[in-house]
Amino acid sequence: MQKNIISMLWLLFVGMIANAQPNIRPATEQMYHVYIIGPTLHLGNGQIIENGFMSFNQGKITAVGPMGEMRPDESAVLINAAGRHIYPGLIAPMTTIGLSEIEAVRATRDFAETGDLNPHVRSVIAYNADSKVIPTVRSNGILLAQVAPEGGLIAGQSSVMQLDGWNWEDALLKSDVAVHINWPCSRLINITNASAIENYKQTHSNQLQQLQSFFVAAQSYSVATPTSFNARLQAMKGVFAGTKKLFIHAEYSSDIIQAVKFCKRFNITPVIVGASEAHLIAEFLKENQIPVILNQPHTLPNLAEEDIDLPYKQAKLLQDAGVLFSFAIDGFWQQRNLPFVAGTTVAYGLTKEQALAAITLNAAKIMGVDAIVGSLETGKDATFLISKGDILDMITNDVERAFIKGKDLNLDNLHKQLYKRYAEKYGVVAK
Repeated sequence: MQKNIISMLWLLFVGMIANAQPNIRPATEQMYHVYIIGPTLHLGNGQIIENGFMSFNQGKITAVGPMGEMRPDESAVLINAAGRHIYPGLIAPMTTIGLSEIEAVRATRDFAETGDLNPHVRSVIAYNADSKVIPTVRSNGILLAQVAPEGGLIAGQSSVMQLDGWNWEDALLKSDVAVHINWPCSRLINITNASAIENYKQTHSNQLQQLQSFFVAAQSYSVATPTSFNARLQAMKGVFAGTKKLFIHAEYSSDIIQAVKFCKRFNITPVIVGASEAHLIAEFLKENQIPVILNQPHTLPNLAEEDIDLPYKQAKLLQDAGVLFSFAIDGFWQQRNLPFVAGTTVAYGLTKEQALAAITLNAAKIMGVDAIVGSLETGKDATFLISKGDILDMITNDVERAFIKGKDLNLDNLHKQLYKRYAEKYGVVAK
């Protein structure tokens, strides 16, 4: 018999007492080797293990498999999770969480710099680990986020953050993973005046030339011994060396093709963000091995003549074409709906495990962090969640526990506290 057998219900009871505190503190380091027994494991790579187990120690997964293969050591702590589901921590790409707190208050929005060319701007140092939005998002299973800047032609660099920590240094998983470009849009939208059309075309041409000139200078800087330091050009070195990704924000097929061809001249393979017309050039994307981060499918198609369900079907079209993709939601507090965005695509052709992979392992691959997160595999970080039901289903999603690097998170948040407060005030039984 094990010396330490702790049931799920007991841990939940203890957690409820701790979570009643008004201040939500970051979790402490893992102290014991833990085995979770009996759950359904959704590995994130398309595989499912019924009645399985998972063990983790010192923040790393040490074993995953069916119950019959479990060989726990005598000092291990056992958590009974029979009837529950375990998933990798969900990953939110392309978000300003931690960079924005109240949309209507300018002083709380720190996600954009002035100027057009800002590859040296690092979103990570503006990340606010004390944001009240973070616990709200985290309690719905989003444990990792790519915090990205906005604005200008070159917005700056994004980093991958763990949604727990005292400060940005604690929360950082991988810094400066990508530089972000807002590709000049060539499509004229609601412009009919001849003079305005000419001005639009001229601006588009000037922006492309600006990017071309900057990339030529940056490439030269990256291979030469510069006589003086240039922060903007220095920030591009990793893009040319292949140690930093280039994320290009483009919606329309013609712009995507133009952007990919532009990158080819510099031997760069970009990631396309937005890509509302990616399905029209799926073969081109597959041929060039271009990953895509799709805008949320909970939207309308671009054109009136398009199928009203096209945004919901797009993921299935790309899946069938063999294009690597993930999902993103605009903004910051909306990230809590990420699992339901993925779940919607299940109703339009994806399997549940394919939809889950889009916001776990696929996202990790696109960001270049799949060696440490994104799936439940031995050696990776113990960053995962336990839910009573299907994480992709708004009705059954019920995250009971969550861990980041083996640290048992406090899943309380301001919304839950207010619910309990006013449930008590009005004599309602709080769930």
